[in-house]
Amino acid sequence: MKAKAFSFAADDWRSGVFAALKRQNVQQMAYVPDAGHASLITACHADAEIESTVLTTEEEGVALLAGADLGGQRGVMLMQSSGVGNCVNMFSLLQSCGFPFVTLVTMRGEWAEFNPWQIPMGKVTEETFKRSGFIVYRADTGEDAAAMTASAVQLAYDSNCPVAVLLSQRLIGAKNF
Repeated sequence: MKAKAFSFAADDWRSGVFAALKRQNVQQMAYVPDAGHASLITACHADAEIESTVLTTEEEGVALLAGADLGGQRGVMLMQSSGVGNCVNMFSLLQSCGFPFVTLVTMRGEWAEFNPWQIPMGKVTEETFKRSGFIVYRADTGEDAAAMTASAVQLAYDSNCPVAVLLSQRLIGAKNF
């Protein structure tokens, strides 16, 4: 059962990202819960045209979205940079089989980070994606995030390639819990 209709706060840049996903006909969204994606996750759950799946670990999303593609649906995975390392082995599925794949990644371990455990993976996230064969975009503004999301989905599904959009920690805001 879908949640009630959701509306973004007036200043929430994620509304542009959600609009881009809708324009690109994204029908599947997989995620590991993350505060940086919270309003986007809520909006996807409320949308009757998007099937939202909570994951126990990020690598499950790679297989789930490969299956969505085989079924003729476009999908996107939402995750935090700390989860990228969990997916490295599964990324070989994308390269070996030529699946399109899009992930929106909230970055940790950079601007105003309070948790030293987030820094090591935050420093190597972009390079990990590149070494895994991804095209990588980095969004530092809300406008960038919306435009890059639309571009990433189009590129991935037109070219059967993996694309990651890194959402900078400055964009998502410093966590202080």
